[in-house]
Amino acid sequence: MEAGPVSYRGEDVAEELTPEIPEEEEQPIKQRKNGLYPGVSDELAENMTTGWADTELHDLQPIAQAPHTAARRAALSERFPGERLVIPAGNLKTRSNDTEYAFRASTEYAYLTGDQSEDGVLVLEPHGEGHRATVYLLPRSNRENGEFWLSGQGELWVGRRHSLAEAEQLLGIPAKDVRELSAQLREATGPVRAVRGHDAGIEAALTDKVTAERDEELRVYLSEARAVKDEFEIGELQKACDSTARGFEDVVKVLDKAEATSERYIEGTFFLRARVEGNDIGYGSICAAGPHATTLHWVRNDGPVRSGELLLLDAGVETHTLYTADITRTLPVNGRFNELQRKIYDAVYDSQEAGIGAVKPGAKYRDFHDAAQRVLAERLVEWGLLEGPVERVLELGLQRRWTLHGTGHMLGMDVHDCAAARTEAYVEGTLEPGMCLTVEPGLYFQADDLTVPEEYRGIGVRIEDDILVTDDGNRNLSAALPRQADEVETWMASLKG
Repeated sequence: MEAGPVSYRGEDVAEELTPEIPEEEEQPIKQRKNGLYPGVSDELAENMTTGWADTELHDLQPIAQAPHTAARRAALSERFPGERLVIPAGNLKTRSNDTEYAFRASTEYAYLTGDQSEDGVLVLEPHGEGHRATVYLLPRSNRENGEFWLSGQGELWVGRRHSLAEAEQLLGIPAKDVRELSAQLREATGPVRAVRGHDAGIEAALTDKVTAERDEELRVYLSEARAVKDEFEIGELQKACDSTARGFEDVVKVLDKAEATSERYIEGTFFLRARVEGNDIGYGSICAAGPHATTLHWVRNDGPVRSGELLLLDAGVETHTLYTADITRTLPVNGRFNELQRKIYDAVYDSQEAGIGAVKPGAKYRDFHDAAQRVLAERLVEWGLLEGPVERVLELGLQRRWTLHGTGHMLGMDVHDCAAARTEAYVEGTLEPGMCLTVEPGLYFQADDLTVPEEYRGIGVRIEDDILVTDDGNRNLSAALPRQADEVETWMASLKG
């Protein structure tokens, strides 16, 4: 990485120990400590202001989700009449010293705008019977004061931004300079609600105007609004699942290389597919071989991959519009299940079949979980690992020693979507067409579990698919990947062959 200037935002010097400077005073851009150039000559500064072509883009077409984001903003406006609503995208987060993590816009902001720009803020201001929406963004880098080439976030360092005029065409929302927003919010009157946790500067400007209770109501509403997906969202989730299926195929093809190295080879292989076809992975990939498969969120991915053991791969591609898949397959590393592995796998498969069968409009949300857990409890009793009857096992939750987690969750822009929704609207709610959820039962026999026969220890199996509720039942968005044991073996053989 090239040694660059200090991080910079707009006209302010972005260095933690720099005293606060009035916004109206333009300040010189501070250079990186220990930089090789001590300063900028007047001649160079003047030279850098001239000789640049006009790159403004004209006649841009709105992004594909623009009609849908407009409808979402209209529903939000109707829910909170007469109140100013502030939804930030968030800021860059420091990884180490002067390097940042890759930016990912807040789900709420991206859901309502389709934009993914750092520092962006959507404001819905009361107007007439509804609201006037404005998206506040950083404009193009200033070429007069040198910001575009001297700032760590200048365009010659991190790439071109859209101009405000371009953003308006793409998003279908009036755009203004975000550097003016904090001052405007400090002067704002009337009720205000904001989505917290993404932009400390915006929150500071609103500190005497908002309450935690009112802001939480906004966050809950936006979480529940995402429960039923529109046509665009369903298409994006299908894209995510299709790309993820190809990523799983990539992994099977290189299992021999993973055996020669580690789980990291699997992680890197899937990540390549995610970055080529999408924005990123939707969450940290779980590439758990052997006994690591019994650790639910094994993301270290630094263990050995051995023939004769199982690989539990839980991974999802996030699309360019930030919708993620969440799929799990448990695969025999050498391509064939042994007798005990198949017995455990078949139990999880039958459990998942029961769970998927319970997903339909009008069903209680928890019905799929109850159906899947019943199958697993029956098998654990049948194998002599639990004392029946099954009703007693379920009432006391005794199967949870080996099933551990819930059987699924809502899915969308967040891998655990709608997480802030009210319990009565989510876990205690009813399924509707357009909802998307995972069905992912599992059995996990820890390597140190003395309550099971030794041959069970260190075996973990999970099967997970992304299920869309339809008008007449459900559709498996991840059906491109085989699930039944014989089909898995045939599929793996064809890819390796």
